[in-house]
Amino acid sequence: MSLTTEPGRRSWLLRLVIAFSFAQGAVSMARPAVSYRALALGADERAIGVIAGVYALLPLFAAVPLGRRTDHGRCAPLLPVGVVLIAGGCALSGTAGSLAAMAAWSGVMGLGHLSFVIGAQSIVARQSAPAEQDRNFGHFTIGASLGQLVGPIAAGALIGGPDLGATSALALLVAAAVAAVSFTSLWRIEHPRTRTGAAAPAGPRVPVGRILRTRGVPGGIFISLAVLSATDILTAYLPVVGEHRGIAPSVVGLLLSLRAAATIACRLVMTPMLRRLGRATLLATTCLVAGVVCAGIALPVPVWALALMLAVLGFCLGVGQPLSMTTVVQAAPDDARSTALALRLTGNRLGQVAAPAAAGLVAGVAGVAAPFLMLGVLLVGAAGVGVRGGSGGGGSSGRGLSPKPAPSRTGAPPRTPLLKRRRG
Repeated sequence: MSLTTEPGRRSWLLRLVIAFSFAQGAVSMARPAVSYRALALGADERAIGVIAGVYALLPLFAAVPLGRRTDHGRCAPLLPVGVVLIAGGCALSGTAGSLAAMAAWSGVMGLGHLSFVIGAQSIVARQSAPAEQDRNFGHFTIGASLGQLVGPIAAGALIGGPDLGATSALALLVAAAVAAVSFTSLWRIEHPRTRTGAAAPAGPRVPVGRILRTRGVPGGIFISLAVLSATDILTAYLPVVGEHRGIAPSVVGLLLSLRAAATIACRLVMTPMLRRLGRATLLATTCLVAGVVCAGIALPVPVWALALMLAVLGFCLGVGQPLSMTTVVQAAPDDARSTALALRLTGNRLGQVAAPAAAGLVAGVAGVAAPFLMLGVLLVGAAGVGVRGGSGGGGSSGRGLSPKPAPSRTGAPPRTPLLKRRRG
């Protein structure tokens, strides 16, 4: 595959995918480990929901300032900062002796993940031509899926036995080491600003309200929120469901990795699916199917049926993240793309704060499987947003949420090229 059109620089996306794989692998290994360690420290379902929500709390306030900084500066420095915070959060969660400390270090881990993702997504947006964005964001998110594939398997292999607290602590320390491996790929990823899609010169900041009112941006944010909330709660609550249904941690790890493998398979075939269905139809269909399947996890089904459900769910959830990135990038003003991506991540983190907290309340009242019914409703709502957003069409796939081509961002009609006007 061609990773960029610039000669001699064709490996930037590959190196970014490798680095993201290790960073996401560490987080995906740490999230279930945090849940198991919290259970060993005496946490109940509500406490698990609070700890999972704190993971997203610091990023909720940091996303937009980081995006503003990145719009008129370099993106690459955010990557090593993110790796340091992820590794530190994992290691300190493994040594924490109280639920409050675990929640705090989980928040540090979440801030590191946010920093890495804002920097990495902004690099992909800047260094990809518009026609390449769906493909390159799809390839970029394969890194996340690879990490989500390997991380839970590694966590499941390490966690278990009579001392759940000690084995989960070991898993968190190993996750810190995995995150540190990302440093080996963080070299010469960001190109000089002669590249396609370079950051705009410093100028007046585009108001956040204007970005959020741009057609295509709110829909992309909501779909991303719904999809990530489903992935996040699945990662945090499947261990709890496993404990209640007598499913071993190693099997839970394999189930989570099966979901990630299906997501990778989805992203490998995303280009032909886009060509056949268009962005809006593909988003709406996959969100609808994911909602129905997610609600089905609440049923007391055997492990083989749960595995089948997670495979279908993983395939459907694989569509939402990369296509919502392209939707937001192509809809946003050119000099506020990183801020728009940061707003998308803010929506993600808002979902990661609210959804686990709501899941904890629902689980405490109606049982540990009830949060999956809540997620089913959320994903069906995202499917409706996808349908409404696609009514006006556009986008790189020919039919989608993105409003381009459209009038200029100032509201003036599109300009006719000067040479064409003179000849006309």
